[in-house]
Amino acid sequence: MKTLKDVISLKFKTSESEGVIFHGEGQQGDYITLELKKAKLVLNLNLGSNQLGSIFGHTSVTTGSLLDDHHWHSIIIERHGRNINLTLDRHMQHFRTNGEFDYLDLDYEITFGGMPFSGKPSSNSRKNFKGCMESINYNGNNITDLAKRKKLEPSNVGNLSFYCVEPHTVPVFFNATSYLEVPGRPSQDLFSVSFLFRTWNPSGLLLFSNFADDLGNVEIDINEGKVSVHINVTQMKKNRIDISS
Repeated sequence: MKTLKDVISLKFKTSESEGVIFHGEGQQGDYITLELKKAKLVLNLNLGSNQLGSIFGHTSVTTGSLLDDHHWHSIIIERHGRNINLTLDRHMQHFRTNGEFDYLDLDYEITFGGMPFSGKPSSNSRKNFKGCMESINYNGNNITDLAKRKKLEPSNVGNLSFYCVEPHTVPVFFNATSYLEVPGRPSQDLFSVSFLFRTWNPSGLLLFSNFADDLGNVEIDINEGKVSVHINVTQMKKNRIDISS
């Protein structure tokens, strides 16, 4: 496929922070890859480079954050030559690709949800997408509908389910005044706690607990965007331990 214009759109939701959403590459060195990296959306595009190295076509654009929140996000990529509009959840970013070429020259297949191992460096250490996609449209072709009706030829549809599995985790939302109090475990030598959290606030108390028999307390908080752990032990000479990250 050699195209001057491309329109690619889809919706996705995932709880994973890494994964290839779609990928295509060509014998001339052209490629297009849309993937999640550290819960951000990254578009890598190359309309061609020359062997002399004077034309370097690789272009990379990053947009969004916290996209692994298991909510639906919409993506639209509109390309006309070197001009690209990348829209994520109605927020549009315009840019021009590097190099001097206008056509995207790809091989016969484009993969959604991952990329085949080609032996090239681009295919190493990239995770496949894990989550849900819907309304996949590639240059006017409704890919989701064609895949469901098995009308994509040739195609390799591996272990797809045409429904969206919901996660088993149950989140808890705290406002500025709410808290959750649970019973402690006295007569235990070990104090252990783990949780996932997400917030837009730079500061706040995450956890507090007194030790039994007035032996001290432990506190976990966010202070100016950093997580801090404070442990106060009343029976030690160095009675306060502070760790921040």
